[in-house]
Amino acid sequence: MESINDFIKNVKNDEIDIVEHTYKLIEECKEINKEYNYFNTISEELALSQAKEIKKQLKNNDKNIKNKKLLGVAISVKDNICVKDVETTAGSKILQGYKPLFDAHVMQKVKEEGGIIIGKTSQDEFGFGGFSVNVGVGFKVPKNPFDEERSCGGSSGGAAGLSQKLSNHIALGESTGGSIVEPASFCGVFGLCPTYGRVSRYGLIDFANSLDKIGSIGKNIEDVALLMDVISGYDKNDSTSLNVKAENYESYVKKPIKGMKIGIIKEAFGSGVEREIEKNVYNGIEDLEEEGAKAEEISLELPIKYGIATYYMIATSEASTNLAKFCGMRYGAVEKLEGSFNEYFTRVRSSNFGDEAKRRIILGTFARMTGYREAFYLKAMKVRTLMINEYKKAFRKFDALVSPTASILPPKFEDIEKLTPLQHYMIDVMTVSPNVAGLPHLNVPVGFEKNLPIGMLLIADHLQEGKLIQLGSAIEKGK
Repeated sequence: MESINDFIKNVKNDEIDIVEHTYKLIEECKEINKEYNYFNTISEELALSQAKEIKKQLKNNDKNIKNKKLLGVAISVKDNICVKDVETTAGSKILQGYKPLFDAHVMQKVKEEGGIIIGKTSQDEFGFGGFSVNVGVGFKVPKNPFDEERSCGGSSGGAAGLSQKLSNHIALGESTGGSIVEPASFCGVFGLCPTYGRVSRYGLIDFANSLDKIGSIGKNIEDVALLMDVISGYDKNDSTSLNVKAENYESYVKKPIKGMKIGIIKEAFGSGVEREIEKNVYNGIEDLEEEGAKAEEISLELPIKYGIATYYMIATSEASTNLAKFCGMRYGAVEKLEGSFNEYFTRVRSSNFGDEAKRRIILGTFARMTGYREAFYLKAMKVRTLMINEYKKAFRKFDALVSPTASILPPKFEDIEKLTPLQHYMIDVMTVSPNVAGLPHLNVPVGFEKNLPIGMLLIADHLQEGKLIQLGSAIEKGK
């Protein structure tokens, strides 16, 4: 299979007609979308205009064109990341018709490097879900690329599914509690969620400000590293952006891992984890050991035991605050101004938010109320600090920690319908804690059972994305 770097070289050498290629790619996206529902919007007009501009610059021998890192590469964008003049809804009816007047910081960077924006991928409404079934009113549920009766994970479900189906493509995903790595696991692709603040959130439609992170999803680790090279870096428009030196993540691909130490999280195996998942994850650990890494068990009880409760208390509280602006006045859907403000506010939000969005708004509002804030939200923030300290202690000894990404194989939609909201939330049990702690983590495909993919989760210390790429590359090499 041709790598994206080979594809870029062919574009630069004018061996590929980028306009013709982009036209065929858009047609392929339309066909895939008819069957799998991976796009909320296909940005055909934008993609072709970008391709024509690239072709024009190549023809004119523009001196800068051949230095662009993503020249001609198809980039899909999760629908909660703003793309100028392209409908951006965060998967919610309340934002239908919204076309941003500006690009998110990551989009500016992608466009500057010659990436071609092919569309906005489907997701759970505002990122509220682990299966991509909580789509907004009027949106379609994306389907697993290996079995259309099953979930492709959430909330970046469309991004991960498309990454499995489409060649010469990398996806921009976003994670709050596992929404990059979990769908990557269910779809058999690589997904890297970076350190909180490593990638600017400017232009991202908020779920939870202290948790949201933009990352990359791709068919192989080299593609993921390439997109991370482009989107990482300081942004003065984002107060949480880290002003640290940029790294060349591609340099970690195929870098030897001999002597690296891996901690196997004891509490992430056993009860509640399907046997096939355990077997394949341990096979992945063996691959790392064969490449020279050393692995041993470590106990991390706090993140596994209290991760879900801590995450949902923080996330729903922040979501409740962020979604308050969609009141039918300045932002979001509007209706005829009738009745009192409370009546109008209630009518707009009741008819435009889905059930899960309403549930999380209510939970978060309750947790922030006078008399409950200290008992719930502030206590969760204290537990977050304890979790970070426990991870930091582990990273004094280990380069990375390992667990399954998801405890189950991709479930059928009919089985998901039977789950309670709490059972929905438990799908994130492995992934919420690194998100709460702001740690970088990577899904690595490690095998198949019943023709369904299984993912292994690698977690590293803050700003150690390179180590994750290094380890992920070693496993990919062994497959």
